[in-house]
Amino acid sequence: MLTATLRWPLLYLYPMEEMEVPTEHLHEEIQEKAEEQKDKWTLYVALSTAFMAVLAAVAGLLAGHHANEALIERVKASDQWNYYQAKNLKAELVASSDRLLHTLSPNTPVEDHKLDLARYEREKESIKKTAEDAEKLSEQHLGHHVPLASAVTAFQIAIAISAISLLTRRRQFWYMGLLLMLIGVGFLIAGTLF
Repeated sequence: MLTATLRWPLLYLYPMEEMEVPTEHLHEEIQEKAEEQKDKWTLYVALSTAFMAVLAAVAGLLAGHHANEALIERVKASDQWNYYQAKNLKAELVASSDRLLHTLSPNTPVEDHKLDLARYEREKESIKKTAEDAEKLSEQHLGHHVPLASAVTAFQIAIAISAISLLTRRRQFWYMGLLLMLIGVGFLIAGTLF
């Protein structure tokens, strides 16, 4: 009995080593790997979001350029159409004055302005062609602007959805963001090439 009472305080002085459970070490290792995977996933989301932002900036720059060029060409076309109307008005004034002079003095020889009228018609045709070309260029630039603006929108939504995926820790949102990024890339290519 004495030996039992002596053993009991000795257990506190010299505790027995705990046996290491192999699954506990395995659980820690799995936890570390999972945290590494989460960190890698976060890194992937961050990198892809940065790439989306770069693509959005490029698409925005190109969309703005084409919008400005469309506006400039539209102004050029408008100027040319005004010039066309001015030439048309001059031609009408010359033709009206010739008719009026022939009517007022049928027996008196009046300077005929047929050469001036022919020149005005040639100039009008040239001006009309220039105005129509400027209108076509404006439409082409707008044709590039629309898909590029759509690309910017797709990239911005993809960035927002990727941010939501980081906040909620849901990969499905990131995949949706990547899908939207691909759609944006399609618009970017369409706006640049076609």
